[in-house]
Formats: sequence, structure tokens, C-alpha cells
Amino acid sequence: MMMLEVDESSERTRMLRLGFGDALGCGPSLDEIEARVLRLEQLAQSLPRYRLHGAIKLDLLSREAYVAGRAVGLHPREFALLWRLAETPGEAVSANELLYDVWRLSFRPETNSLAVHVSRLRAKLRTSGVDGLVETLPDGSYCLLAIGSRPALPLDGNLALDGYLRMGKEQLTF
Repeated sequence: MMMLEVDESSERTRMLRLGFGDALGCGPSLDEIEARVLRLEQLAQSLPRYRLHGAIKLDLLSREAYVAGRAVGLHPREFALLWRLAETPGEAVSANELLYDVWRLSFRPETNSLAVHVSRLRAKLRTSGVDGLVETLPDGSYCLLAIGSRPALPLDGNLALDGYLRMGKEQLTF
């Protein structure tokens, strides 16, 4: 969405921060408006609208997750967390990365807001029949398990080997 004839620079800045595609002051030519609209259309087409992860379908436009066609009912931050984790399934995403990507924070706040949002996300996924996908790793990072994968084995010598032997070969998938 583009806003036209917004005179105050501070107001244009506020609109851009709210998510408007563009905000212009008075007097842009039709050629300039056309070029900006085309740029916004190209940007919109380059972004994926959906991400699929197993039974979960994430819809960026509605900012909702669906399991078997039913809305999960995510809070905007929960959706943003799941969208970010689904960007790199199977890979660890540090708490600092999530704080920046989801909250736009470049520092670690002295709150447990991230952990609370992850906990609520897990509860909603569990209620929707999709459990155990969001894993907290020992270093405090988070991971959306890749489909068909198992949680990582511990990396401390004999414990890792013992865990591997207890799993049994029939459970191993690569």
C-alpha cells in the first residue's frame, strides 16, 4: 500500500515503520508514482506467501498457521517466530537472531519474553495435533525440526553412544 501527499517527514517515517509499502510527500510525478508502484509489486511477488512444513501451512498474508485446513490461532509474534524458524528448518537459530528478526531488538532484554512466546507457540501447535516440532537446544537456541528428523543426540562422549544404541536401527532415518 502506498500513501500519497504525506507532508511531514516524521509521519512518512511512522507509516513506513507501520508496514506501508511507501509514503510520499506532495507533488510526485505520475512517472515516479508508477515506478514506485511497480517496485512494490515486484517486491510483493518476490516474497513467498506460503511456507509448508509437514502438516503446517503458514500464510504470510493472513499471518496464520493452518493444520489440516484449520487455523491454529497464533499471536502475531508467535507467527513471526514460526515463520522465521520455518525459513531454516533443521538449523539452530540463536535467541539473539530471533530477538532481532522477530522483535527488531539488537540487544538481549532481561525478560523471558522469547521463552514465553515459544512456550505458547508449542502449546498451540500441540492443541492442533502437531507436537514436538520446536526444540530448544542446550545453548539456548531454537530449531524447527526437519520433517522426518529426530532430536539431536547429546554430544558428550558415552552418553551420545548410549543414546544411539538405545534408539534402535528401526528408528533411524537419514
